[in-house]
Amino acid sequence: MLLPVVLAGGIGSRLWPVSRTLLPKQFINFPQYQGSLFQNTLTRLEGLPEISEPLVVCNSEHRFLVAEQVRQLGKTCNRILLEPIGRNTAPAVAIAALQAMNIDPDVSLLVLPADHLIKDKSALHEAIKKGVALARQNKLVTFGIVPSTPEKGYGYIKTGSLIKKIDAYRVADFVEKPDTATAQSYLDSGNYLWNSGMFLFRATDYLHELEKHASDIYSSCKQAFAEIERCADFDLLPEEAFARCRNESIDCAVMEVTKNAVVVPLDASWNDLGAWDALWKIDSKDENGNVINGDVLIEAVSNSYIQAHSRLVTVVGMDDTVIVETPDALLVACKGKVQLVKQIVKQLENAGRGEINSHAKVVRPWGYYESLATGNNYQVKHLMVNPGESISLQFHKHRAEHWTVVSGVGLITCDDREFELGVNESTFIPVGSKHRIVNKGEEPVEIIEVQLGDYLGEDDIVRIEDIYGREDRTKT
Repeated sequence: MLLPVVLAGGIGSRLWPVSRTLLPKQFINFPQYQGSLFQNTLTRLEGLPEISEPLVVCNSEHRFLVAEQVRQLGKTCNRILLEPIGRNTAPAVAIAALQAMNIDPDVSLLVLPADHLIKDKSALHEAIKKGVALARQNKLVTFGIVPSTPEKGYGYIKTGSLIKKIDAYRVADFVEKPDTATAQSYLDSGNYLWNSGMFLFRATDYLHELEKHASDIYSSCKQAFAEIERCADFDLLPEEAFARCRNESIDCAVMEVTKNAVVVPLDASWNDLGAWDALWKIDSKDENGNVINGDVLIEAVSNSYIQAHSRLVTVVGMDDTVIVETPDALLVACKGKVQLVKQIVKQLENAGRGEINSHAKVVRPWGYYESLATGNNYQVKHLMVNPGESISLQFHKHRAEHWTVVSGVGLITCDDREFELGVNESTFIPVGSKHRIVNKGEEPVEIIEVQLGDYLGEDDIVRIEDIYGREDRTKT
């Protein structure tokens, strides 16, 4: 059996301001790619022989995003493993391997990052079939992308001797991201492939090599797995135990030191969409080399990437520029310097800015809320509760709320009272009052919420009951 392990962690900080902590790039719906990158990762596996339902590893904050996007595809997951804290790929795959051993002791794992774009599905399938054959020989397989340009943003794999029957190579070396001149020499030599971060191996072989070369990671993962909290839809790793695990990649922990590493070349129009210039390279361009998305007007602009989400964006006299507009942030960057967007994200983090975490519109398992206006001691939000859904029974220590229904009919709880609230009807939720909105109808309930108080942060939520299992969490 071949078990896909989809690694859906990470925040894709170099694609800020579209990619945020609570909605990272792998879950963003890119219309030109027919769904999110995560959904594309699942659908491109269709047609592979002996392929099972995927096992997804993600941050606990994204569990409902994963479940909903899987549901949209009409698929199901083998399991969804939740990480309370990121510890890189070596521990994530170790936990997945331990879980997979409970399913099938002889299972092979196909490890796939959830944020890659691969256009040639048939080429990918052929490479995977070669990988399956090598895994049966106890090899640890990685997939190396046939390079087309001297990219300095990727790691490289140096190929060793040829495995003739399968058209693969033993791994001679892993090389970190080079400078441009070195990358060009790699391309000219023909002996180097881009490191894709995709792997295929038997679960037992990976765990054996991990125990041999990184025994501390192996032991920490065994302990965390033994304490895992199993729920109906998700398995949550214990934070204290998992936090003790060393933060390390598969490459450093295993692949660079094992004697069983092999690489299968892959030429399948692959891109990891690591930064905005990557989207410019692969998207359709106008006659002046521009990629334009949204409500955009340009004059004397060339070789640029411009994306508008919420308003008209006009650009005059710009070349080799990236401009990305969202309702709460604007990025303007030289196309050749977009890797430095990550440094802007660090500045936002150091300043405690909310724009690093979420958009003005924040998706929740019950629907979404959208911030409309914020001022001194007040905030206005638009809430939408889906049919059959409910916010948690909760109270706030620092704020009162006024609710006005603009669409649908909500069943409202406020302390000991329960009543329906329809269009153009309002109610007041005092500070400290237990309250909830339930939508028992067949259409969404939309509410304008006005918050008043000395503190309006999302962590001022104390949950009493929650159908989504978030009683101990702070985000609605």
